[in-house]
Amino acid sequence: MTTAAFAPPFISPAELPAALREQGYAVLSPQGVSEWLGTPLAQLDALHADWNDLPPDEYLKDGGRYRTRRHACFTVEAAESDGHGTLAQVPHRAHWQPVEYNALHGGMQRWFAPMREATVAQPVWQRLLQQLGQASSNMRGAPQRWYVEAHQFRIDTAGGIGRPTPEGAHRDGVDLVAVALVGRHGIKGGETRVFEANGRRGERFTMTEPWSLLVLDDARVIHESTPIQPLEDGAEGWRDTLVITCRAKGFQGD
Repeated sequence: MTTAAFAPPFISPAELPAALREQGYAVLSPQGVSEWLGTPLAQLDALHADWNDLPPDEYLKDGGRYRTRRHACFTVEAAESDGHGTLAQVPHRAHWQPVEYNALHGGMQRWFAPMREATVAQPVWQRLLQQLGQASSNMRGAPQRWYVEAHQFRIDTAGGIGRPTPEGAHRDGVDLVAVALVGRHGIKGGETRVFEANGRRGERFTMTEPWSLLVLDDARVIHESTPIQPLEDGAEGWRDTLVITCRAKGFQGD
């Protein structure tokens, strides 16, 4: 028995601030992301090759070997109005979360391989972080400095099943979370679920188009992605995502 896949509730880029304010999340289509960034979608597609060479995540506490990743940190000074702002990469550092937000992997200093210099030098990459910093400032009502962490993930089905969020439904302990689907191949599952943190309302949908983008107010909603399985037993399957978080007042663990 298969479960019907629900389409993402795409909105236009112009609706993004209101959607975050009114419901705590929003989803942009690939075409909407291209419009929002003011860049051709092909420039984002060109980044995808980087996901083919992600080192293993050595910190999975469930014993799995289904996740590879890279990580990098930045600061973004949001502009006074819609604009580019100022972006700077900071020295490579560990990823840390408190156990209150990640019961499975919280309290650990996790040193992941850094993102490639060629990737973070791409203008489209820099524009994406600047726009997310601007969205964070619009959401919180004032331009400010944002402490940004970026994670490149590949979840594969080599072991039969892959878990995009092994910690379950969660918040990240930041202000804004952005999850982009970079690609998926030969899999079923990977449904995105978003729930009110202090209510009963929720929504579920499956992102299938590369560079669909989910943006969340982390204070208001919790989120998860369901496990993935191969479409055919023994066949290769994977799901590539980019997760970017923006947090005011410093990186977690400082």
